[in-house]
Amino acid sequence: MAAKSKPAVKRAAKRKSPAPVARKTPAKIVKKKVASNRLTVNRTLAAIDAMHAENQFWNQPMWQGLIKGTLPLPMVKEFCRQHGIIPLHNHNYHGRLYVICPDPKWRAMIAEVVYEEGTGRIYANGKPHNELYFEFAEGLGISREDLLATRYCSGAIAFKSFFSAMCGKNFLEGVSAHMLAGEAQGPGYFSSIAKHLKKNFGLTDQHVAFWTVHDVADEDHSGIGRKLLEEFAKTEDDLKTVLRVVRETIDVMNLLTEDTWRFMQAAA
Repeated sequence: MAAKSKPAVKRAAKRKSPAPVARKTPAKIVKKKVASNRLTVNRTLAAIDAMHAENQFWNQPMWQGLIKGTLPLPMVKEFCRQHGIIPLHNHNYHGRLYVICPDPKWRAMIAEVVYEEGTGRIYANGKPHNELYFEFAEGLGISREDLLATRYCSGAIAFKSFFSAMCGKNFLEGVSAHMLAGEAQGPGYFSSIAKHLKKNFGLTDQHVAFWTVHDVADEDHSGIGRKLLEEFAKTEDDLKTVLRVVRETIDVMNLLTEDTWRFMQAAA
């Protein structure tokens, strides 16, 4: 007779602890966090100010020597030659920026900058800024012919190539390079340079007018750059582009300074 099978023992099913319920973050909080991390015009301008503060161009040996008046004449003369890559070639910078400006209202503002650089009829009593620079060179004993025949250092050549290309690339990047990076560094220091040039080398007010005029004119130009940024940087990507361009421009200007300083030391 077959053995009776034992009744199957039912195992009590183990109770699984309920899975933790993920708390949903309210949509408003998420949006607020995302918004708080977004790059804005004000934050972009603050970041640019921080870049200039970190760079401290005024503490670089070349600029410190000019601002404090501690450089001998041969070094100052070499500085004058190399720095000419900016004021003697400004039509390659301001001019291109004017041409690619897409808005008539803002183009008129850039035209005012170009007009001042080319004629000096707003700040410089009718003297073009390149003419002011020639007079600065003549005060140091450098003729116009010699200044125009300058053998530029590699940093100066690189600066001209970069800056002219940037000012003709697109308007937002051109404004950023020119007015938020380039012309934002100098105002406030040029008058001190002029004072020591007069004291140390007997230059006249006429000879140093290039520097005193630019203490005012460059501040005005940089102000225009900030207004243009508010108008043309429409997206966060635009603002990121601005920061990249300003960083690159500062780096190239430092290259110009370092290579000019090398030439100045050789001339001492």
